Amino acid sequence: MESFKENTYMVRKYQLRTILLCKINGKNLLGDCTCSRNIGEYSHKGLILLDILPQGQCINAARYCSTLDRLKEAIRRKRPGLLRRGVVLQHDNATPHSANLTQQWLQRYGWEILPHPAHSPDLAPSDFHLFGPLKRHLGVMAFKTEDDLISELRNWFDNLDVDFFRVGINSLLSRWQKCIDLHGDYVEK
Repeated sequence: MESFKENTYMVRKYQLRTILLCKINGKNLLGDCTCSRNIGEYSHKGLILLDILPQGQCINAARYCSTLDRLKEAIRRKRPGLLRRGVVLQHDNATPHSANLTQQWLQRYGWEILPHPAHSPDLAPSDFHLFGPLKRHLGVMAFKTEDDLISELRNWFDNLDVDFFRVGINSLLSRWQKCIDLHGDYVEK
């Protein structure tokens, strides 16, 4: 278990549409769009990539692979040597993640997928550790433009202590154990 914590690098996708209730010019930022618009990638050492989809665009396998390309480059710049040691990616079974194109990309670069049970946000660090504090920070803020929102997101991530991310990633092991102890039931805190 200890070597798992030390030697793996966890990256977690999050969809901003699931966490923000912000308004721009009095209108819900995301309207009725059911598409993912914003993706961030982070590890136990902090934010690696904040990738913003243009409004109205949806995530598909090609776009997800494009994001993985940008993530790979961001890792190369921000975490030298990590790509040689190996990347462990945690994502769910959403269509863009399980598509053949994505699977081929992951296989080509040798990225390992951390198993993640379907419909288990209780086992995703972004869901159980990141979203709550971000929601509280943004509260009922209103933004004049989407750029204002993006700027605030970058500011929030930039000001988080690295321990915030480390705690979220490292608590994954204990949450897995709780899930096992509960015979697969939902894990509260």
